Amino acid sequence: MNAAFSGCDRANRLVPTVEPTTPRDHCSCETQEWYSDTASDGNEEDDLRKGIILAIGGLALLAGCGHQGDKSSNVPVTPKWQGAPYHIAFDTQAAKPNPAGVTIPAIKYTANPDALEKRAILVVRFDASGVTKNGPMMNQMVMAPVDISGAEGALPADYMDAADKELSKFLGAYCVKGKIKISVAIARSSLTSQAGDAELAAKRLSDWLPIEVVFKNPHPRC
Repeated sequence: MNAAFSGCDRANRLVPTVEPTTPRDHCSCETQEWYSDTASDGNEEDDLRKGIILAIGGLALLAGCGHQGDKSSNVPVTPKWQGAPYHIAFDTQAAKPNPAGVTIPAIKYTANPDALEKRAILVVRFDASGVTKNGPMMNQMVMAPVDISGAEGALPADYMDAADKELSKFLGAYCVKGKIKISVAIARSSLTSQAGDAELAAKRLSDWLPIEVVFKNPHPRC
């Protein structure tokens, strides 16, 4: 009996013991791969969407810059020099009494550097509306040409003195006395002594500059 039991015991010891194993979960592996693929596709879609948004934003920015450029190109550019080629002004210093009986203040000029002249003519116009004695009065006096140079300067003193003497002759011939309104301008040296309005308008270098002067005839004959 003991031997039998010993044999059984040996038999039992010879039977291999099989450990229970957990069945392989194929679904879990496939699910993991599916989630992995889905996440990858989602990232690609997000990247694509971001790329499209950035591209649209870039185009809008470029379009905006181009539009601003168009606006700036349409803004008119203010020229460096405006108005007539020469700007004239009277000297503010008090003029010395002239023996001729009338004094036109010294005339200063500033010129457009791109339109300089070497010579010019002084033109004087009078307000002769109230003068009727000795016939209708000529309302314009054209001086001889004078040299001018540079973009800034003044008409020479001796030239202005000659203008005072000529103006005195004009006013004295028509028995004018007291205050009289005049306007002065400079014109190109080619202006004729009897220039009409059309020629003067074409050759005038400055705007008209008005002033009121006092005439005291040194040789009254009226």
